[in-house]
Amino acid sequence: MIFEWVATSRSRSSSGSRPRSATLNVTAATPHHEGLRDSNPATKRRGRGKRVGRSRNRGPEKVVTDALGILLTAERASLLSGRDDEFVAVALKGYTGMRWGEIVGLERKFVRPASVRVEWQLYELDSGEFERCPPKDDSYRTIDTPKWLSGLVASHIARTESTPCSCHEHAYVFRGHGPASGTARHVGAKLVDVARRADVSPATVSNVLNRPGTVAERTRTRVETAIAELGYVRAGQSAETAAHWRRTGFATWLFQPATTGWYPKKARPPQVARPVPVMADPWPGVPARGRNASGRADACWLPTARGLTPHGLRHSHKTVMEELGTPPKLMDERLGHQDGSVQARYSHITARMRNRLMDELTEQWEESLAERSAMHPRSPVRALDALLRARQE
Repeated sequence: MIFEWVATSRSRSSSGSRPRSATLNVTAATPHHEGLRDSNPATKRRGRGKRVGRSRNRGPEKVVTDALGILLTAERASLLSGRDDEFVAVALKGYTGMRWGEIVGLERKFVRPASVRVEWQLYELDSGEFERCPPKDDSYRTIDTPKWLSGLVASHIARTESTPCSCHEHAYVFRGHGPASGTARHVGAKLVDVARRADVSPATVSNVLNRPGTVAERTRTRVETAIAELGYVRAGQSAETAAHWRRTGFATWLFQPATTGWYPKKARPPQVARPVPVMADPWPGVPARGRNASGRADACWLPTARGLTPHGLRHSHKTVMEELGTPPKLMDERLGHQDGSVQARYSHITARMRNRLMDELTEQWEESLAERSAMHPRSPVRALDALLRARQE
């Protein structure tokens, strides 16, 4: 409505003049008036009806796995990398729900006998550099770890070097995999040069370096002599190893092949998706390397959890805790979440809750080891093989 004052004049009789009077005219507001609108901007929308836009833009639901899936994925990732770092990291992530940046940025001094302290994370920038920053939403926390998991991480720390990284000058639990950027230009004798000097194939030289027990002694001696004469140094030893895992590289070339049994397609050089070529002996198969790996392979891996991602292990841990009936307060503490409700404020975590969860996680781990041992009593992964042998003894 628009209100405006309108002055009107009335004539009086000849006896005198009459003062003017002001009258109030009321006119209806119409949209054509400048600066006006026909709706109230403060009106709150009601959440009724189907919200097509939100449901259409929602991503697919995360894939989760169980204890055996975590164990098999950890073993395969370790076989793909040829070391124990990936086995320990996948097991730690699956049984603590730590974020990816918190796993990569886990420093040795924050690993304790029965827990892991989350104080920092390494955030990968678009430039490829890693920024050492607080955990997401300042979710500093101490995560309880079962006895077997604490021993697994402690044994890994004892076996590996404690040299601080060159980018942050801190000693981290896990190292990067593969050469750092710019180190692919290897100077000196190459593997093919050793093969020519020893009069063998490059695959034989690779077997001498990686699996010497599979090569005849006479041939192995000839290859070792050629290595000494040429001064050959393996690329992994001559080139600086990347200090930290790259998120995309780990997920694409280690985690995804471990869960699906397939390498993804490559853009440069163009290459279609292909199964991971595996030598069947020893079980569950060691990935074949070098020239004509697919032709020399005699087995491949079946998928364990198709569609599982590293972040899916965090969802898996939350799902397992829900299945075990873990109190919400304890779940939020482990995952670094915060619940501002009245119920959360009036509930507290007791030592009995923590001990019960550790016992239940240990029981699941032991069951997964028993299932894995039933498949085969040994493993090419050193850390897992020690656990299987200890269980048998």
